[in-house]
Amino acid sequence: MTSPQLALTVRLNTSASDARRGVVRLHPEALMALGLREWDAIALIGGRRTAAVAGRAPDGTPTGTILLDDVTLSNTGLREDTTVVVAPVTVYGARSVTVTGSAPARQSVPETTLRQALLGKVLTVGDAVSLLPRDLGPGTSNADTTRALSRSFGIAWTTELLTVSAVDPAGPVSVQPNSAVTWSGTGRGVSAAAPAAVPAAAPSAQAPRPSAPPVEDLVGVAVQAGKLTEWLKLSLDEPELLRTLGASPHLGVMITGPAGVGKVTFARAVLASRHVVELDGPGIGALAADERLRRVTAAVDAVSRGGVLLVTDIDAVLPADTEPVATLILDELRRAVDTESVALVVTTAHPDDVDSRVRSPEICDRELSLPLPDGITRRALLDVLLRKVPAGKLDLEAIAGRTPGFVAADLAALCREAALRAASRASRADDEPALTQEDLVSALGVIRPLSRSGTEELAIGSVSLDDVGDMVETKQALTEAVLWPLQHPDSFARLGVDPPRGVLLFGPPGCGKTYLLRALAGTGRLSVHAVKGAELMDKWVGASEKAVRELFQRARDSAPSLVFLDEVDALAPRRGQTSDSGVSDRVVAALLTELDGVEPLRDVVVVGATNRPDLIDPALLRPGRLERRVFVPPPDAEARAAILKTAGKSVPLDDDVDLDALAGELDGYSAADCAALLREAALAAMRRRVDAAVVTAEDMAAARQKVRPSLDPVQVEHLRAYADGR
Repeated sequence: MTSPQLALTVRLNTSASDARRGVVRLHPEALMALGLREWDAIALIGGRRTAAVAGRAPDGTPTGTILLDDVTLSNTGLREDTTVVVAPVTVYGARSVTVTGSAPARQSVPETTLRQALLGKVLTVGDAVSLLPRDLGPGTSNADTTRALSRSFGIAWTTELLTVSAVDPAGPVSVQPNSAVTWSGTGRGVSAAAPAAVPAAAPSAQAPRPSAPPVEDLVGVAVQAGKLTEWLKLSLDEPELLRTLGASPHLGVMITGPAGVGKVTFARAVLASRHVVELDGPGIGALAADERLRRVTAAVDAVSRGGVLLVTDIDAVLPADTEPVATLILDELRRAVDTESVALVVTTAHPDDVDSRVRSPEICDRELSLPLPDGITRRALLDVLLRKVPAGKLDLEAIAGRTPGFVAADLAALCREAALRAASRASRADDEPALTQEDLVSALGVIRPLSRSGTEELAIGSVSLDDVGDMVETKQALTEAVLWPLQHPDSFARLGVDPPRGVLLFGPPGCGKTYLLRALAGTGRLSVHAVKGAELMDKWVGASEKAVRELFQRARDSAPSLVFLDEVDALAPRRGQTSDSGVSDRVVAALLTELDGVEPLRDVVVVGATNRPDLIDPALLRPGRLERRVFVPPPDAEARAAILKTAGKSVPLDDDVDLDALAGELDGYSAADCAALLREAALAAMRRRVDAAVVTAEDMAAARQKVRPSLDPVQVEHLRAYADGR
């Protein structure tokens, strides 16, 4: 299918907030025509092909106009008032990016700071890019980056332009927190372990680390902070006490937790009073083997007189797929831990992807896990983030309730997006800037939590169970099976029973199973992870099982959450009855293990939807798995009337259209058929007169001739019999 394209007139964006940040602005109708959401990537085809991030244009911008900053305009090879072709583009997270710049920039800007400045930007080989942080979306740069650039490079950093010389993978890429961003040529930027033109062992020459918050501001991880502080005190300050008790004072700690939860910030805050040598994992991991070993050796030498060696994203330096240099790097880390008055702290969001030898007793003998913030913690984090922000009356409790699955980085991005909206409003009205509740609520539509990246997200919006017409028994059954376990776990504990773990939602096609899930997630403010049919199937051995594990891990990381397995009969058919080399059998086994295995599934409910429940493997339907069966019946006359009224809210109907009477005549119509009937009636009105203002009874009659009932009476009776246990 060909991607949509638009030809738009180029205008120079004069907004200071967008200057040189790689953001282009389009009219909302243009975004809609391209099928894009705000902050999606967009291809720009002019004198050369480039890509950028698409934002919403200010009010009053003509529909056929696109606003480009001067750098992006130069990247397209066009001038103002010329035409550029825009289209959606697929952008992958960058494994590595190489840039060139002036000699002062290469000598002054560490590669860690360089990556922070480019976070969230979309880059193509040959593009010019500024060091101005984008400051939009999850994981992008903040004030720490600008301070670090000012300290290392002076005021010149605001005007410095870099050139992208290489990217991996090929094509437009987005700079991510785990991307390796390096300088090209021999004039490489300084790093924590080996500053340019200074001996690597000189601690005073290290690049300045971003400022860490006080330990008191580490919301929700006070216990973990207390443990790490105590371990450091005993190992580094009171080693004789441990030796007296026959214990070694060596200390190696692995800090784990979901991406964006604040592992590095946590470590920097606890270690603020100590001498720290920090190694940037993604930057080191992108180097050649000999250079990687040299950097690690230099860092160990730099901390040998006492202090803490902090390695961020250790999975990038020592991945599970080992290579020969890994043994030498592990020897260096072991040497650091064995040195008197030296501790090792490493962080990772993917502990399963780390070389297993890192967790040996000789290197990292202890582990701290930072949990995903719950509602109370998210409320406290918002308090900390907005503590010094001028604001009106804010209901942060409501915002915390609407952000399941958000980590600290997501909440910081939410606050930045809200601040951007408040600043734009204050700039237009020439008022004192102040954040409002509306700014935070509207920002929720833009910021997507890191825990949901790489998974399909249901369009929940403001739909709730109250918007679902009729189906009283079905809604009550879903409320009991899905919402009660997540909202009232104390009641189940008090009564001494385990809550239901999963639900099978079955019914004829088009009767609203997916719509019910949207309403359920909207009512419970749940994070939804949706998988359709056989999306998890992969011909490679082990790939399907890994996809199942990752799906449930994302659900755990964003709890309370709901895993929606649409067309579950295709995902988990009866074992032994397919000819797919055992892929289906292995997927079923992986699902059974996740639902009722050794690792408990807490604050996660699984809902499977199907219109062929008889094809599902019976083991998946036993108690402890998809144990509750909820039948979604075809709509009766009363339900059809409610569906027509809900779907027809935006359709101007003439007075001669009686939806209640019409609903009584639509026997055999599903919910989808009723909605299709209204759409066809609107088209009939347009055929009658293209500028028609209302839909008449005559249009509805014409639509009924084209939209016929889709429900199969035999299938409906078969499903009713299954629901009754016959």
